[in-house]
Amino acid sequence: MDREEIMRILPHRDDMLLLDDIAESGGEAVGHYTVRGDEFFLRGHFPQNPIVPGVILCEILAQSACVLMRDVMDEGKIPMYTGLDKVRFRSPVRPGDTVETRCRIRRAKPPFYFASGEVTVDGRLCVTAEFSFAVTAGD
Repeated sequence: MDREEIMRILPHRDDMLLLDDIAESGGEAVGHYTVRGDEFFLRGHFPQNPIVPGVILCEILAQSACVLMRDVMDEGKIPMYTGLDKVRFRSPVRPGDTVETRCRIRRAKPPFYFASGEVTVDGRLCVTAEFSFAVTAGD
């Protein structure tokens, strides 16, 4: 699925849509995002040595996992992070890197969904995490 198709599922737009493409197979979502270098989150993190902030990598994981919940992401529904657990940052992500995410929904008790995922760059493990969401009405 490309960015246009992703926008039919996720409410994120402009600078906060952090997926270029994503595919689902066997209950696993595999997404990609290429760090261009001009993103807002790199401007001050860090001058002369830009590194993608960990919170942004966690957001990319979350967006990837939300694609697996597309059946419950009806019009007006918003996925809200409810928790991050066992997050480990293992290697930095820099401009020019193409991030690959792999996510699974581990458990669901609607409106709560529990997931796990990882971020890699060229096979190098960068982030692992467990996280949860509540899918809520976007009032």
